[in-house]
Amino acid sequence: MIDLVFSQLSDVFRIGLIIALVVTMLRTSTVTGRVLPLVAGVVFVAVILPTTMPSSSGHIRDAIIAGLISNLIILVPVLVLARLFAHLRR
Repeated sequence: MIDLVFSQLSDVFRIGLIIALVVTMLRTSTVTGRVLPLVAGVVFVAVILPTTMPSSSGHIRDAIIAGLISNLIILVPVLVLARLFAHLRR
């Protein structure tokens, strides 16, 4: 499971999706809020990638759980960088 999380942390496509999720959340936060879109997006990315990409990891449930963990690990620095960028723009 740890190897699976580490392999997902280096997935450029997953990182790009999380960055796009944060950018979209920031642009639509006045209408949709912040927490619900982030939670839905993290779960969506964690489920959609293992179900659509061929892998030899075995159980899809393990890949989804590892995806949730890696998405949250990726989300934290992306949110920090977005907050820093917004603070520097002011």
